[in-house]
Amino acid sequence: MSAFAKPLAVCAALMMALPAFAADLVMVEQPGCAWCARWDAEIAPAYPKTAEGRFAPLQRVQLRALPGDLEIARRVVFTPTFLIVEDGREIARLEGYPGEDFFWPVLEQLLIKHAGFKPEGGENG
Repeated sequence: MSAFAKPLAVCAALMMALPAFAADLVMVEQPGCAWCARWDAEIAPAYPKTAEGRFAPLQRVQLRALPGDLEIARRVVFTPTFLIVEDGREIARLEGYPGEDFFWPVLEQLLIKHAGFKPEGGENG
């Protein structure tokens, strides 16, 4: 094996071991939003540790400062609004925060239906 082939093979193996991120979860929030604060208290600490969080990493944006390269289906009116985004384009949305008992199953179904998410043994947050 040449001097370059071995490192390339190692890099290729490492890349194949990494999870493929098919989507992002974009949380649209605004200062003073009580439901955003409730989501922060009930969901935010666990989210990155879940299968959903690994599949669709969280990005936070402010309602009044949406990124110009974020292509949304329609104007965001409520906070929090959770956008499932692929390649900078909204593919699904959850408006409001229905509480942790409803958030996980609704998010899971949206990710399955719109982003090809496959749950890991049915575990949620």
